[in-house]
Amino acid sequence: MKLKTTVRGRTYAFADTKELLAKANEEKSGDQLAGIAAADAAERAAAKLVLADMPLSALREQPVLPPVLPPELDEVSAVIDSGVDATIYAEIKHLTVGAMRERLLAESGGELLRLGRGMTSEMIAACAKLMSNLDLLRAARAIEVVARCNTTIGQRGVLSGRAQPNHPADDLRGIEASLFEALAYGIGDAVIGINPVIDTPESVRAILQMTRETMDRLAVPTQNCVLAHVTTQMRAIELGAPMDLIFQSLAGTQAGNAAFGIDKALLDEADAMIRERGAAAGPNRWYFETGQGSELSAEAHHGIDQLTLEARCYGLARHYKPFMVNTVVGFIGPEYLYDGKQVTRAGLEDHFMGKLHGLPMGVDVCYTNHMKADQNDMDNLAVLLGSAGVNFLIGVPLSDDCMLNYQSTSYHDIATVRELLGLRPAPEFERWLEARGLMENGALTGAAGDPTIFR
Repeated sequence: MKLKTTVRGRTYAFADTKELLAKANEEKSGDQLAGIAAADAAERAAAKLVLADMPLSALREQPVLPPVLPPELDEVSAVIDSGVDATIYAEIKHLTVGAMRERLLAESGGELLRLGRGMTSEMIAACAKLMSNLDLLRAARAIEVVARCNTTIGQRGVLSGRAQPNHPADDLRGIEASLFEALAYGIGDAVIGINPVIDTPESVRAILQMTRETMDRLAVPTQNCVLAHVTTQMRAIELGAPMDLIFQSLAGTQAGNAAFGIDKALLDEADAMIRERGAAAGPNRWYFETGQGSELSAEAHHGIDQLTLEARCYGLARHYKPFMVNTVVGFIGPEYLYDGKQVTRAGLEDHFMGKLHGLPMGVDVCYTNHMKADQNDMDNLAVLLGSAGVNFLIGVPLSDDCMLNYQSTSYHDIATVRELLGLRPAPEFERWLEARGLMENGALTGAAGDPTIFR
């Protein structure tokens, strides 16, 4: 396999697919921190040229992290490899990455989903590295991934919102007040999802019971979730908590997941429990979160670039047929994504890669306060993602999460993106908003935004 090229008299050589993928990545501060990034734009361009000519089969035969060979035994690799559709893979394995990129930009959404089933996560990551931002938008927009829990999200023309009514002390009245504001702006059709301060089964159960009572009292068609560690949620289920979705953060390596305190056996156990004892009506009962750079922060990246590792998260996630997956794109900080430009690029990459994996993909359009980014950058990314057909965005009061201490999109930001792009809430939720007098003909009414109507 040829892993070198000559550009303007200078020869660039790459040791293996892992180095090639890293140096073909767009500029990311995380890759620079890990010492694996291209030295300059010329080396990056050379890596892209070599990658474009690489057959897809090479990325499966020489993976960045072998699934069975010591000392790099990795169960994520095994899940990814076993999930590949053999018939579709045989059809496309001779294609180069460059040819596959061209095909992905030419095909309809249904065909893209079919092709994605025959691709490993490394193949999908490789295609993303050859795409411009506009390419990523175009390909992702073609893909429609519909999922059902209690409600159905992901339909074309629908932009859902996660209500994230966090509270710095897990005060139930404070959470409820923030939830009322979200509902008043038409946000919450994806999920009512709370990040808890107190990671105990009793606290998780109390929050779930409160959200369930509110959902029942107001007849809100949605689902609830508390984003504690998966083991805490499992204990809460055993205590009788009414849980629709079970949550967990994922990494793209076995070592990264070990840092999160999980492995595949635990995820399998949780999957069986939520299917047997969960409260939801529909078949999709998982909520996963990811984010470029998490493996590096856990010293579990094995010299692999952060985009490729992010794609591997999606390869693991699709095994469980989730209702929601989102990248918390700018949450980790400037060590991994330095500024608004890098956050924007990563958000578009993650959304495309998740969709091509067949996932109901959302994005937390966010940044930390020590990052070289601001709310205008987030506004730009939110509009780009809305144009690309993102399944859902995250809503927090006034864009400022007072518990997690980072900046995201507000409830009214999501409502504005819907209005700007002609998008609507999930159908069941829209009918509920109309019955409450908060929406008419796809637009919020003058009554919207007033949380006191739910007292």
